[in-house]
Amino acid sequence: MAAIGIVALLACARAEDRMPPLPLVKYSEVQRKALVEFAREGRQPLSGPFVPLLRSPELMLSAKSMGDYLRLRSPLPRRVGEMVILLVCREWTQQVEWQIHYSLALQAGLPHKTVEAIADGRRPDDLAPEERIAYDLSLEILRNRRVSEETYHRAVQAFGEQGVVDLLGLTGYYSFLATVMNAARTGTPDVAVVPLRSFPD
Repeated sequence: MAAIGIVALLACARAEDRMPPLPLVKYSEVQRKALVEFAREGRQPLSGPFVPLLRSPELMLSAKSMGDYLRLRSPLPRRVGEMVILLVCREWTQQVEWQIHYSLALQAGLPHKTVEAIADGRRPDDLAPEERIAYDLSLEILRNRRVSEETYHRAVQAFGEQGVVDLLGLTGYYSFLATVMNAARTGTPDVAVVPLRSFPD
């Protein structure tokens, strides 16, 4: 099964990828074991950020574990979480995760015009109260590298301390994935989503 997944990945590799899928014959023993562990929960084949992350197998598995919690087990509303992920993608102009989470955000109930506003780098004007607070918290830490007292206290009141940590965790986790994929020039999946435009210099 692992070999089939790798063949599929190789067929989808982009010429510009700095860290494209590795041929199975080049896997180290540690990488083989990591792939087995990764596939144990149905996450096969490797895709997106996990393709370059396989170069550091332990980091890849740790990243998967953190991502699984943030996406699947965090008490944050899914709609809020998906909005934050899109916001991070926009700030980093991260095409792979944008392609993946565009439809997931819509499925979670985020309005199309909200998604398009984020894509354009504009503050959406139709955010629900919880969404506005999460948007402000994530955007402030991304752009200012700090969070104001007002925004912090509003976030704690809305989500509790665990929720605030999870929101910051989402922001940091997807920023981490963005740094890896932007540096590795990871190829985007073949889905019909308009790519993000680069921000003006």
